[in-house]
Amino acid sequence: MKLRLHLLVLCVIIVFLVYNMANFQHKQTSLEAKSRPFDTVTVFDRAAVKVSQKAVARIGYLPHGIVESNSDMELKPLWLTTSAESQKSKQNDQFLIAIAAGINQKKTVDAIIKKFLPENFTAMLFHYDGNVNGWNDLPWSKSVIHIAASNQTKWWFAKRFLHPSVVSMYQYIFLWDEDLEVDNFNPRRYLNIVKSEGLEISQPGLDSKLSEIHHRITVRKRTGSFHRRVSRANKECSREGPPCSGWVEGMAPVFSKSAWQCVWHLIQVDFVFI
Repeated sequence: MKLRLHLLVLCVIIVFLVYNMANFQHKQTSLEAKSRPFDTVTVFDRAAVKVSQKAVARIGYLPHGIVESNSDMELKPLWLTTSAESQKSKQNDQFLIAIAAGINQKKTVDAIIKKFLPENFTAMLFHYDGNVNGWNDLPWSKSVIHIAASNQTKWWFAKRFLHPSVVSMYQYIFLWDEDLEVDNFNPRRYLNIVKSEGLEISQPGLDSKLSEIHHRITVRKRTGSFHRRVSRANKECSREGPPCSGWVEGMAPVFSKSAWQCVWHLIQVDFVFI
């Protein structure tokens, strides 16, 4: 009789201990899930249990004031003085020009960069031939960003290195080809026109005497500062015919910050033809 009583007491104690251990483990798991909301907990049946989207949106319950959701392409040398950094940060409007560049077009790209850098532009060169060292003799080479990947197009580079959260500080993004002549182009004047007219996606007009024209809609009009010309030659605006209106060629597009937010998501990861 006494033995049965002792066994009963022992069972009660074991059940009590197991209950408390299970309860403690449950509380610990809940605390870990809250402190690390991005972790995925895998159970024995291989089903993945993830935390709610609301928790993910809160960026892991990080304290207020330390979250940086955006970045930029500004170089931050170790020897940059505080005064120089603060002086640059006072400039409100900042712009970005990115060019897919090969060493054979070095002279043309040199002329473009020299025009844009004085107008508060950050410059990026996408070296599709892998040759970066060939640009070191140019005085501005160390002040621009060089990215090299052999045999890639500018849209391949743009999709991977110009994410909207990285370039969000730039009001306008110029995504240009390397062979554009800029002798008669003024970046500041062009930006003033784009801003005043509220153009989200645009391109400079082409001089028909100096440029190879693929679509007449891109030719610069002499009678005004800009145009949204509509072509009536193709009445149905079919895909086979010339563009109807709002045409911007892929060689020299200029995007506003808000437009790039949309365009970046439309660029396919295997878009390699231009």
